[in-house]
Amino acid sequence: MMDNDIAAVFLEEARELLESLEQGLLRLQADPNNMDLINAAFRDLHTIKGSGAMFGFTDLAAFIHKFETAFEKIRSGEIKVSASLIRVALRAADEIKGYLAGEAALTPARQAILDDLEQAVSPDKALGEPLAETSSDAGWRLDFRLASDALALGARPEVLLDELRGLGATNLVADIRRIPFLDRIEAQACLLGWSMDLPAAALEDDIKSVFMFHEGNMEFNLVNLAAPVADVAVAAQPTEAAPTGPQPAQQSATMRVPAERLDELMDQVGELVIAEARLSALANSSKDPSIMAAAEDIQRLSARMRDTTMSIRMVPISSIIGRFRRLVHDLSEGLGKTVNFVVTGADTELDKTVIERLGDPLVHIIRNAIDHGLETDEARAAAGKPDCGTIELSAEHLGAEVVISVKDNGRGLDRNKLRARAIDQGLLTPDATPSEAELFALILEPGFSTAAKVTELSGRGVGMDVVKRTVEGLRGRIVISSEPGHGTTLTLRLPLTLSIIDGLLVEVGGDRYIIPMAAVQEIVELPASDAGADTISSFLQIRDSLVPFLRLRTLLDCAEERNTLQNVIVVSAASLRVGLAVDRILGTNQTVVKQMSRLHAGVKSISGATILGDGSVALVLEVGNLVELARTDLRKIEKAA
Repeated sequence: MMDNDIAAVFLEEARELLESLEQGLLRLQADPNNMDLINAAFRDLHTIKGSGAMFGFTDLAAFIHKFETAFEKIRSGEIKVSASLIRVALRAADEIKGYLAGEAALTPARQAILDDLEQAVSPDKALGEPLAETSSDAGWRLDFRLASDALALGARPEVLLDELRGLGATNLVADIRRIPFLDRIEAQACLLGWSMDLPAAALEDDIKSVFMFHEGNMEFNLVNLAAPVADVAVAAQPTEAAPTGPQPAQQSATMRVPAERLDELMDQVGELVIAEARLSALANSSKDPSIMAAAEDIQRLSARMRDTTMSIRMVPISSIIGRFRRLVHDLSEGLGKTVNFVVTGADTELDKTVIERLGDPLVHIIRNAIDHGLETDEARAAAGKPDCGTIELSAEHLGAEVVISVKDNGRGLDRNKLRARAIDQGLLTPDATPSEAELFALILEPGFSTAAKVTELSGRGVGMDVVKRTVEGLRGRIVISSEPGHGTTLTLRLPLTLSIIDGLLVEVGGDRYIIPMAAVQEIVELPASDAGADTISSFLQIRDSLVPFLRLRTLLDCAEERNTLQNVIVVSAASLRVGLAVDRILGTNQTVVKQMSRLHAGVKSISGATILGDGSVALVLEVGNLVELARTDLRKIEKAA
């Protein structure tokens, strides 16, 4: 049996190749004549099969071999790619996941898929033009011998021979010339070589790909029997053996590290940042120049380590987009709607924890957009819209946030229907006058649905509630906009990271708070005429514009004596600038964000807490919610005016 670590590496690589195969098949459906996509899909299949056979997954290798045989007809030009062929190929790819999960039996369902594959590439599907017949004397002559330690390293010659037979190999002869006398035989040594003939229809790359895991350390002699003599001499040269002398080490571009180790590393860096803050506080209080210089060095090094560790944890959103393409494909076929899935900003990076928790909410949003948002092709044609609906997923960095939007060009949200449903469920009173944003936010409530009947996809009002809870758990916000007849956009605004941030340390009413530096735009002095007011919000003239600002003393209900020399920190979120009035600015601080307890989870203006250098605790302000609070007060002032 395989070593568990080796098995884990194989399974991880196989899943990555399977995802690549799935995405290649989906792209191939849109671009059926793209030979690069066809070859890439074939390589993915062949690599999974070869690795599986090497590591003992013989049932998997046998299943993929039949899958690969069917796909070879596409590569050779005998069969054109069709929607039905892609459909059954995706079903076969799904069964590979089962094999990787340990379900090794060739069930009737799997056999039916193989039969469907064979039917999809049967002669009646061929291109009509028969393949050119090759001369009977044309073909290949192959002689090969694996390295002597190949068996000990897991090679299985019988699998290689089966693959070569699949390419049409005949006249197989074993070369026994190097087998020693019985008393000198090493049980683990590979002593046999093989010779055979292959037809001209077999491609040179296909023959060589059989030995992709043995290249560089074997004897390999492939001769084109139809080639001119000069070419034969070149083709007959054996593969170069690996140099025996010491060689410079070749560094790998990437290295696999378990996610748990990254999490542990991040926790340790967080503790280092807290210890560094404590050291800096002690150094400043000691006034010793040598200690202060050492503390500055430690601070600089810990900042670099923090940035490096955080960059390791950053993952592009493209890592989860693959599942969405398959989801759109399956829903499009299941609902009979033509859907075009467009992605922009796929290289936008988020913290690994955010990415891991974001997959399911986006699945719910996309499913909801296709099921509820997009009309049928007939309804779109009747409305004068393109037959093909569009789902657009976009991602971008904006300040301290990552903004992810899912937009459809469907029917949009029906305000009257939403209101009537909310009244029926007791979420609104008949005389309530909610704003448009409040009305749209009702679709995120538990159990709320406007679907006429419950289906496999929707109708229970559960999916969007999951979206809301997950995004709020990530300290994010959801913004919904919609235009009747033109579609709906659902935007998620999420923090870049959940772990360590650069913060601005401020004092309000004798307590200390952290404002994320990424959200800070500028700092101005609050005029003395505005410092004594007791209202929560007001306006401040900054150059040529009026900027709303919040008095944090009033908002946080501080009892300390008011400071007449206050500052306003201008922050931005959701394209709105808002000022936060504070008593004092204490400086910048590397902030390790600790989650609040469940008891304080409802305090929306606070996103977490951190431990300062003197051991005291400072609360981290949630800029997005403060900006939203200022926006709400601004609307009230506009209505009163």
